[in-house]
Amino acid sequence: MNADLLITGGLLADGTGAPARRADVAVTAGRITVLPPAGPSPSAREVVGAAGLVVAPGFIDVHTHSDAVTLLGEEAWDLAVAPVRMGVTTEICGNCGSGLFPGLPERLAEMRASSRVTFGGRVPIFRDFEGFAEAHRAAPRSNHLSSLVGHGTLRAGVLGYEDRPASPRELDVMRGLLDDALAAGATGLSTGLIYTPGTYGGTDEVVALAAVAARHGRPYVTHLRDEMARVEEALEEAVQIARRSGAALHVSHHKTAGRHAWGRTVRTLARIAELREQGLDVTCDVYPYTEASTSLSAMLPPWANDGGTRALLTRLTDAGQRDLMRRSIADGVPGWENTVGNGGWDRISVACAPRNPGVEGRTIADLGGDPVDAAAELLLSEDGEVTIISHSMREDDVRRVLASPFSMIGSDGVPKPGHPHPRLAGTFPRVLGRYVREQGLVTLEEAVHKMTGMAAARFGLRDRGVVRDGAHADLVVFDPATIADGATYTDPLLPPSGLHLVVTAGQVAVRDNTVTPARPGRIVTP
Repeated sequence: MNADLLITGGLLADGTGAPARRADVAVTAGRITVLPPAGPSPSAREVVGAAGLVVAPGFIDVHTHSDAVTLLGEEAWDLAVAPVRMGVTTEICGNCGSGLFPGLPERLAEMRASSRVTFGGRVPIFRDFEGFAEAHRAAPRSNHLSSLVGHGTLRAGVLGYEDRPASPRELDVMRGLLDDALAAGATGLSTGLIYTPGTYGGTDEVVALAAVAARHGRPYVTHLRDEMARVEEALEEAVQIARRSGAALHVSHHKTAGRHAWGRTVRTLARIAELREQGLDVTCDVYPYTEASTSLSAMLPPWANDGGTRALLTRLTDAGQRDLMRRSIADGVPGWENTVGNGGWDRISVACAPRNPGVEGRTIADLGGDPVDAAAELLLSEDGEVTIISHSMREDDVRRVLASPFSMIGSDGVPKPGHPHPRLAGTFPRVLGRYVREQGLVTLEEAVHKMTGMAAARFGLRDRGVVRDGAHADLVVFDPATIADGATYTDPLLPPSGLHLVVTAGQVAVRDNTVTPARPGRIVTP
């Protein structure tokens, strides 16, 4: 046997959750061989000594918004490689109901204009999954990418950004586009039921679409309609969708945010455990921070976004419309997750405002004057493209979700310029350093399983997330005694410590925090 790469003397955490063991791992033509303890070592073009280090499958980030970043060119390269620098060899995008496909040809121009708010820059929108995949094949990357189909994008691609139910014909078109995308290799269906235009879709609409995912054996992945005061009600809606459609259910970045929901993970996690005992296939993911991140426009009531970004910006120029927005935030809107009403503008800080970098890191309340006016003026000056960080969660809730046996790890990374949430570059090392080594909340093997084998199984990524003979050679080598996140809110792209090697498709993609020239990443499908 002549190997391309041989990793010797490491402690193998193979991604299954089984106890770690000493083993040498060989990589040949992009596939893995785990060598027997007493067998001879093969010759190899490169030998890496891993004594005192852990060898694990490459991490699978089940929740990212990296749909467009490698398509934006060199200007976004530091953002694009932040995940692989923390050991992520596969990212799953298309989350929260938002992606880059599909859409009817006549809708694509309007979709491009609104998608800048989510993804930044000149963002392409594609008619179908094949166009999305082809564009990524032409844009070299260091890690792999898999994509869900976003319900909000699907809705915008058929009926636009209007606040109304889909007609029977429009729903049939949406189902057909979804069916085509799943057949072509999309990983599942996602919703973002707090975001427009997804929030305009009712339960029955989502059930009809989730049934398409179920026929393909793909999961229904949801950002719940409310993660705050009505989180338990929103969870029950998701359960209803799963039961009626037959789709497996995955709850994105599970949290109970805002002062009216703190502590409710005690109940939501117990409910999920009960559902699993009853036979419902339900899981969730979590990121290890008490701060969330999203678009500033999502802090405004859904009706303000009716018609898309252009319509929102027009409303923001009208003092009377701003007064109505203030009233909606103060009084609430039925069915709306009112983030500001549950926390306050002093808990909303600006992460990315490319034309106004001086406001990054400051809260909306700190900008002076009435906060709705301040938010409106900022959105207008940025053409709606403002990302915020919401200081909305409690550590005990994060710990409960992370420790649950049915949770996996997703960064929810938003790769936009400015001061993005440090989860983009720090999530996985933070779990291993803070919650495994320092706090002992979960074992090393459990944590690695949540980051690898469990994630691959949920999203149908065959021969990934495990270190076994014949599996794809996506690997990470780290020091369990020193691995830790480096990214901070002031310097969000700092790389982690203690991560020695990242291997993607059998090629070294990162060595001691340095991204190599190798670009072996590709689109991966179930």
